[in-house]
This record gives sequence, C-alpha cells and structure tokens, in this order.
Amino acid sequence: MAKFQRKGKGGMPAISTASLPDIVFMLLFFFMVSTVMRETTLKIDQHLPGATEVKKLERKSLVSYINIGKPKRTFQSMYGTEPRIQLNDAFAKVGDIRDYVTAEREKMDENERPLMTVSLKVDEETKMGIVVDVKQELRKASALKINYSTRKVEVIE
Repeated sequence: MAKFQRKGKGGMPAISTASLPDIVFMLLFFFMVSTVMRETTLKIDQHLPGATEVKKLERKSLVSYINIGKPKRTFQSMYGTEPRIQLNDAFAKVGDIRDYVTAEREKMDENERPLMTVSLKVDEETKMGIVVDVKQELRKASALKINYSTRKVEVIE
C-alpha cells in the first residue's frame, strides 16, 4: 500500500485580484459622473454682505450670475482697483449685459425662459452706482427677476 504524505500545512489561499481593475474603473466612472465642476473662476474679490432673512433658490439651473467687485491682486495691474463686472470667466462692461442675458436665455428650454432669474453677487464694499447701472441694463434686456446673493448672519440679541 502506498502512503500519502501531506506537503506543508493547508494555509489560506491567495486573494484573487482579477476583479480589482473592474472595481477601480467603476469607482472612477461614478466620481466622474457625479462630480460637478466649478463653472466659473472668480477674478474678483468677493465678500458678500450679510443678511438675516435668507431664502434659498429652488432651481439653480434657472439662475444666471453677475459678479461685481474689485479685481483680485493678480488682475489689478491690468484692470485697476475699481469694482468691475464679471460675466462667466471674463470681465465685461455694462453694455455687454444684454448680450449675456440673451445668450443665457438661449441655453434654456423655451418654457423655462420666463422663469430665468439673474443673481447679483456684489461685494459688500462696492458702491451702488455700478449696481444701478447693471439693473438699468437688465431692465433693457427684459430680465426683471433679480436676486441679490448674500451670506446668512445670525442675529445676537
């Protein structure tokens, strides 16, 4: 009769890494789909004024933003220190607002265009003269729904 010998102890088998690339690509795809990239790069310093009565916007897809404030330090040599208007990623003049509003409306569906809101993100140290000029231009562009962006401040009594 033959003798059967055991060669070594029966340890744990190695973990299979065959499905590891599938898992990595699945996670990568998930994060690529679910991550929202920043739409615009701010070229202005912006410290929004505080408010106690703040209401959140319900549908941010219907909102177009106009940023107003002093240019950041890197842009002050080209644009100075006076408050400037930023539309998307570029500085603009008051006269460019009508074209901006028209372009933003064209991006929307036909039935959502009347619901378009223009949100003014104005630095708290900006003079009201430039804001009044922007509002006048928005009236000429028939953008009558205007919102002022603020940060929430708690009232201490």
